[in-house]
Amino acid sequence: MAGKTIAVLGGGVGGLMAANTLRHLLPRDHRVLLVEKDPRHAFAPSFLWLMVGARREDQIVRDLRTLMVPGVELIGAEVSNIDVANRRVETTSQPIGYDYLILALGAEYAPDSVPGLDPAAHTYYTLNGAAALQRALQAFPERGGRVAVAVCGMPYKCPAAPYEGAMLLADYFRRRGRGGRVEVHLYTPEPQPMPVAGPTLGGAVQEMLGARGIAFHPLHKVTAVDGAAKQLQFEGREPAGFDLLVTVPPHRSPRVVREASLTNDAGWVPVDRTTLRTRHANVYAIGDVTAIPIPGRWKADVPLLLPKAGVFAHAQGEVVARRIAAELTGAPPADFDGYGYCMLEAGGGIAGMAFGNFFAEPSPQVRLGRPGQIWHRGKELFEQWWLAPLGVRRNALRTAKVLGARSLGLRTVA
Repeated sequence: MAGKTIAVLGGGVGGLMAANTLRHLLPRDHRVLLVEKDPRHAFAPSFLWLMVGARREDQIVRDLRTLMVPGVELIGAEVSNIDVANRRVETTSQPIGYDYLILALGAEYAPDSVPGLDPAAHTYYTLNGAAALQRALQAFPERGGRVAVAVCGMPYKCPAAPYEGAMLLADYFRRRGRGGRVEVHLYTPEPQPMPVAGPTLGGAVQEMLGARGIAFHPLHKVTAVDGAAKQLQFEGREPAGFDLLVTVPPHRSPRVVREASLTNDAGWVPVDRTTLRTRHANVYAIGDVTAIPIPGRWKADVPLLLPKAGVFAHAQGEVVARRIAAELTGAPPADFDGYGYCMLEAGGGIAGMAFGNFFAEPSPQVRLGRPGQIWHRGKELFEQWWLAPLGVRRNALRTAKVLGARSLGLRTVA
């Protein structure tokens, strides 16, 4: 068989996993291309720690090449057009022909879709945003005030992140002796915390919020922000004031994906939930850009979707790589099983662990492990492992397996 070209678009968690796993599994006559415009890879789960001063930028950012397996070809460019009919991708540096295509372009943020949001709000969903928010927290008045954390659109990446952010903010002010002078309010259009995981876990998270003095406001859909008046406006609810606004911005798929007619009516790429195939031959999609229905409904007329989370992108990247390798080499294929987990940071070196099967019938079976230091330490270990050079990472993984650290979230990776 003549050598094939596999193009991976996007160098986030899923794209890296796919490209690295493919390079390990395929003979060298097959090319593995990774297209990514940003030469730096930032570890997004640590943006929350950057926000509260527990990390510096240089601690959570790496040169992308240090995380790539030798033999993966990096094309440092932005994707400008995807032509699936002719199996061709245009980039800002060169055109690419492919035999297999993996879309791992993630989600982009659309603060402009909520009037007044962009100039008035901070966010910890980007590296620069988390760094700017850290400076805003340092400048927050000593007299205290009201901090509003607002989910401004559905769906969004990492279902735990709004709740982690609120708890870490409350912990930040408590540790500085201002807990009694700073109110933290959390607003979301959801009926409960993390509704995809079910009412039991949602209730447990709500208890965690209450224990930290955080006011939880479900079913609050943000419609506009009045920056001058420092006021949030909601659909069918009374406005709410703030002194500092921290938001989960609205998300959408990248323009290039929408223009290629790869998305559904909601703007996301539909895929087969076990193979990650799109409706186009030899085209797969993984991670945040996808729409994967799971059992159950968020509302009566709205089906649940698999959360947009790094743990799923990680697993999907490996699954797709193994499926392509199976076609090219006859190796055993793999299926995505819908199992996932999330460390839920609560502040003070404490975290919970939500984990379970999101494909379970009749609804996802997800539970929350008792919050404690072990899960916080597990997240720290995963951060160190992911950001380590690949040679160090492989050695650390062997040790982790011996110690049973897979229970902390480590997967077999390239």
